[in-house]
Amino acid sequence: MSRLAIIAGRGALPAALVAALPQAPVICALDGFAPEGLAVDLVFRVERLALFLRKLEEMGVTEVIFAGGVQRPRLDPALFDPQTAQMVPRLMAAMASGDDATLREVIAIFEDFGFAVVGVETIAPDLLPSAAVLAGQISAQDEADAARAASIVAALGAVDVGQGAVVAQGLCLGVETLGGTDAMLASVAGLPQALRPKGGLFYKAAKPAQDRRIDLPTLGPATVEAVAAAGLSGLCFQAGSVICLDLPEMQARAVQHGLLLWAR
Repeated sequence: MSRLAIIAGRGALPAALVAALPQAPVICALDGFAPEGLAVDLVFRVERLALFLRKLEEMGVTEVIFAGGVQRPRLDPALFDPQTAQMVPRLMAAMASGDDATLREVIAIFEDFGFAVVGVETIAPDLLPSAAVLAGQISAQDEADAARAASIVAALGAVDVGQGAVVAQGLCLGVETLGGTDAMLASVAGLPQALRPKGGLFYKAAKPAQDRRIDLPTLGPATVEAVAAAGLSGLCFQAGSVICLDLPEMQARAVQHGLLLWAR
């Protein structure tokens, strides 16, 4: 019988996955990146990764899923165990190539130790809404802005930059970079009214070639609030490829603010 471990990071996604599972998984967290609302069974450091993976083996874990946000930790060379030290060159080479390459290399290391790495759509597909208008109505301008934003996000994703953009009447008001969605929407909110058209859409999508088992984009009620605060008219995302945390609450808040919520 397989046993699942969640490699959890910050945010509400790990708890949402636990709620969707029929039996309790092993909750693991990188030191300094504890998940919200969950007790952690194992805390680990990158410098001791090999020892951590052996511990998972001893606990009977056969499958792992990555969920939640982390940042690149500061490594202490004095803490490396010999087997983990051998992994450093491959990890450093991947990190120099961007986030996607780093995540693929992390997956490869777990697979080298015999673990099956699964994604959200495998164990909790209901968190990835399929195509639908979830609140509001789509206008012709929304159609055009969504298409424009989708092309921008595809271009960003192709060079491993970001997963989101804001477009209003064909003009790009912001793109997602290292600061993430919150920083982008805050920047849009701060634009002088004279520089921006009325309304606009925030669009979110997976990167074109990313491994769908890790780092799928995630939205939640707070995103809807940030879209409203930015003075936009709606939130649009790629159907089947974006995780929505508490979708009923997202819909309720979109209705409250008179926003379009669209799984495109």
